[in-house]
Amino acid sequence: MPAPAADALVRWPEDFGRRFTLFVDTEEEFDWSRPPARDARQVSAVAALPVAHRRLRSMGVEATYMVDHPVVADARAAALISGMLGEGGAAIGAQLHPWVNPPFWDGAGPGGTYPGNLPRSVEAAKIDVLTGAIERALGRQPRAYRAGRYGIGPSTAALLVERGYRLDSSVRARYDYRRDGGPDFRAVGSRAYRTGPDGALVELPLTTVFTGRWRGAGGHWHGLAGRVPHGRGLLARLRLVNRVALTPEDMPAGDVVEAVRIAAGEGLALLNLSFHSPSLVPGHTPYVRDAGDLARFWRWWDVVLDALDAADYRSASVDEVIAAAGRARYRGSRGAGL
Repeated sequence: MPAPAADALVRWPEDFGRRFTLFVDTEEEFDWSRPPARDARQVSAVAALPVAHRRLRSMGVEATYMVDHPVVADARAAALISGMLGEGGAAIGAQLHPWVNPPFWDGAGPGGTYPGNLPRSVEAAKIDVLTGAIERALGRQPRAYRAGRYGIGPSTAALLVERGYRLDSSVRARYDYRRDGGPDFRAVGSRAYRTGPDGALVELPLTTVFTGRWRGAGGHWHGLAGRVPHGRGLLARLRLVNRVALTPEDMPAGDVVEAVRIAAGEGLALLNLSFHSPSLVPGHTPYVRDAGDLARFWRWWDVVLDALDAADYRSASVDEVIAAAGRARYRGSRGAGL
């Protein structure tokens, strides 16, 4: 995927300030070491969400829960999420895992786990089923979307705009998923940009920051180091180049604190954080395997939220982001500059 054009980048209104979002991939549990399976629809970890939501809310964090089909198809899980919506500080988005989201189609091969690789009609039908299921189960029309496995495709933006979505967060800045048929985001940075018909959809990539002495050419050096066994780890240990995503999953808090400092210094107004809901229960993801990992997960939030506060970043709801984007200047065909 090429970098967005300069005139597509969102220039946030001055009164928006520095903000951060949290998108939680609210999904089924599955074996991360094996290919995704259609029958993996267990959603027991959703039971941990209400307590986690209250804890995050007490820290001043607004969260958007990107729910997928197994979650909203489960009456108990849907009821728990509905209760969170009633408490406030929560919003709902849609996340499409095509392997568990009807209608099913087996013609795409291994790359079919990335929904953007599916035929347009199949991707559209899956989005429709998911959107309808969310509306029926939760009584809300989702306006934010994430493709499972960050699998955005050439038809995705137009399909979302047609269905009333206003924001997509399927791009993982500076990552490359081509090895098994996914997209290549190495050229895409962390700034929000407009995409889709008439720029009607805001793309908010997951924030990734290069840190280290060579960060100015971080993508180049990170790519070269990937050709050498353990090369990227060596660059990180030498504090030359480190690719840091803003997530508590496999990203040390100290590295993220440094990334927040650099992002603020480089003028990045909106940061996008994320994690997977099964990480709230030990044993469901490789990031939280036991009680010690879960304790570290929550300590990460204490440290990182302090760093965000020190850099004057405040939590933003998805509705606030969409509203601010509506007021943001956009050149496109209308002539407003960056």
